[in-house]
Amino acid sequence: MKKLSVLFVCTGNICRSPTADGVLRQLIHSAQLDGKVAVDSAGTLDYHIGEPPDCRAMQHAKHRGYDLSTLRARAVDPQDFQRHDLILAMDRSHLAILEQRCPPEYKHKLHLCLDFSERARGQEVPDPYYGGDEGFERVLDLIEDACRGLLAHMQGQLAVA
Repeated sequence: MKKLSVLFVCTGNICRSPTADGVLRQLIHSAQLDGKVAVDSAGTLDYHIGEPPDCRAMQHAKHRGYDLSTLRARAVDPQDFQRHDLILAMDRSHLAILEQRCPPEYKHKLHLCLDFSERARGQEVPDPYYGGDEGFERVLDLIEDACRGLLAHMQGQLAVA
């Protein structure tokens, strides 16, 4: 049985990437794909290793039915490039960092998260950390759209296997 693995990446792994992690996990569960798709998240920097997601990210996610409470921040490590089928950056700065660190044979795995979005394809997920509630809600809107597109893409990949 084919299994797919996705890694979401932002700066500190406390806002955007854990939000995407939680959203995609819930969509996978709802689509009965548990065990067929693995989801993880990491940061380009090691500022928050071991910390839970930002309390505002958890609160806004919980309001929409996503539980981020078990997630803990970690930094991208070299094995991630081999381990995951897709590595999705939240913005172009993260993508540039990943491209610098990624061995050439795995660069095809790197994309922007919103490349899978129907409404915001090719755009960036803005960092809500220094803003208010509306920033966290906007992040959820964008990530939900991208994760629905990502789920459809992965369902197609799994059907081919």
